[in-house]
Amino acid sequence: MSELLHKNGLTQLAAGLRTKQFSSVELVRAYLQRIEASQSVLNAFISVTAEQALGAAAAADRDIAAGRGGALAGVPIAHKDLFCTAGVRTTCGSRMLANFVSPYDATVVAKLKSAGAITLGKLNMDEFAMGSSNETSYYGPVRNPWNIDFVPGGSSGGSAAAVAARLIPGATATDTGGSIRQPAALCGITGIKPTYGRVSRYGMVAFASSLDQGGVLATSAEDAALMLREMAGFDPNDSTSVDTPVPDYVASLDAPLAGVKIGLIKEFVDEGLDRENERRIREALAVLERAGASLREVSLPHLPSSVPVYYVVAPAECSSNLARYDGVRFGHRCQEPRDLQDLYRRSRGEGFGAEVKRRIMTGTYVLSAGYYDAYYLKAQRVRQLISADFKRAFGEVDVLVGPTSPTAAFRIGAKTADPITMYLNDIYTIGANLAGLPALSIPCGFVGGLPVGLQIVGAHFAEARILNVAHRYQLETDWHRKLPERFA
Repeated sequence: MSELLHKNGLTQLAAGLRTKQFSSVELVRAYLQRIEASQSVLNAFISVTAEQALGAAAAADRDIAAGRGGALAGVPIAHKDLFCTAGVRTTCGSRMLANFVSPYDATVVAKLKSAGAITLGKLNMDEFAMGSSNETSYYGPVRNPWNIDFVPGGSSGGSAAAVAARLIPGATATDTGGSIRQPAALCGITGIKPTYGRVSRYGMVAFASSLDQGGVLATSAEDAALMLREMAGFDPNDSTSVDTPVPDYVASLDAPLAGVKIGLIKEFVDEGLDRENERRIREALAVLERAGASLREVSLPHLPSSVPVYYVVAPAECSSNLARYDGVRFGHRCQEPRDLQDLYRRSRGEGFGAEVKRRIMTGTYVLSAGYYDAYYLKAQRVRQLISADFKRAFGEVDVLVGPTSPTAAFRIGAKTADPITMYLNDIYTIGANLAGLPALSIPCGFVGGLPVGLQIVGAHFAEARILNVAHRYQLETDWHRKLPERFA
C-alpha cells in the first residue's frame, strides 16, 4: 500500500491518518524513499530531515491514537529554504547562508507544526528568491518533473517540482513577483499567493519587504485551502501582518458559480502570449462559463507597466534588505581579510551569486542621490495607478483571470544569458504583488507535453472566492490529477 500513498492529495492523506488507514510513520517513510530516489534527478531538496521527521511522525501517531492532533496531524510537507526552521539549515539557496542554522521557527513553520504537519526538509530555490527558473541557486538548478531538461519555474522551483513529482503532498513557498504561481503553472500544480499581510513574514528571509508573501503549493485547490487555513492569520511579530479573521477556506470551496462575474484581463492577451497557451486559457474559461459563471473582458490600462515598476521597487528593497550580509555577524565570511573594507567586499563578492549582485547594484543605483525621484519615487506612483486599476475592475467583476505565464517551461540554460527575457516570464504575475492582491494558478492543460496554468486574481482578502472558483473548475477537469510519467 505504501507505494501508492503518494497518489493521494493532502486532504485525503489527512483523512486517512485520522481513520487509521495507515500510520504517519508509514507515510513519512514512503515519501522519504521517493525523495531519496529522485534527488539526483530533480535536485528539489537542499536539506532532508529524515531522522527528525520519523520522530515527529511517531509522536503524531501517538496523538492520533489518543484522539488528539490538528488538521494536518501526521501529514508530511516541506518548506522553501527561506523559512527559518529551528535547528535546521536555512540557506536561501545561497552560499552566503550555507551554514546558517536558525535558532527559531518562522511563524508559518510554527503554525503548520502546531497543526500537526511533519517537516521532511528544506526545498531548493533561486538564490534569495531572485529568479524565474530556479537556475540561480548555489546548490544547482532544479529540474521540471515533466521533462528534466526544462526549468520548473522560480523562485519556488524546488517546492513546485517536489509537489508535482509527489515527493510531498504540499509545500510552503513565497511569491514576490510570481514565484508561487509561475512554478505552479510550469509544473502543473496549484499555487496560491494570499493577500499581502494575510500570512506572517516573521522568520521568512526578506527579498523585497513590500512585495514578499508566503503561500502554498499543492496538487489541488482543496489541498491549498486546507494548508492555507492553517498557516494564515495575524502575527504580532510581523508589523505588516493584518489583524483580519481567517475564514474557513475549505468550507466555502463548493459554493456554486452561478452569478459569479469573471473578468478576462485584456492586457494579458497580447503578442507575447503563446497562441497555444491562449487556447488552453480560453478552453478553461468555457468550463467556468458552463459551471454558471459569466465572462466579460476587463481592461487594466496601467498593468503593462508592472514589469518596469517591479524591477525598480524590488531591487531597491533587496539592496536594503541584503545590506546586513556583511561578513561580520552571520553568513559567509571571507578568509583572512586585510581590513574592514576588504572583509565587506570579499565576503559579499564570494557569498552572493550573479543575479543577486545584479539586483543589489540596480537597487542601489535607483535609490542613490539624483536618481531616487527619477526612478524609485516614480515607480511607486505608477504602482498606485496599477492598484487603482485593479480596484476599479473589482467594482465590475468578482475575480480576474488570464494566463499565468506567457509560455510553458523552457529549457535549462535557454534564458540565463538574457536577464531581460528572463524577467518577462513574470509579466502576468507581478501586478497582483504590486497591488497586494491574492492570486492563484491552477493547471488547465498542456502545450508540447508541458503544463500551462490559468491565473485567478481576487480582491483583497478574497482568497475564499478564488479558491472556490479554482475548486469548481477542478471538479469539472482532471488536469490537476495528472502525474509526470517518470514519477507516477
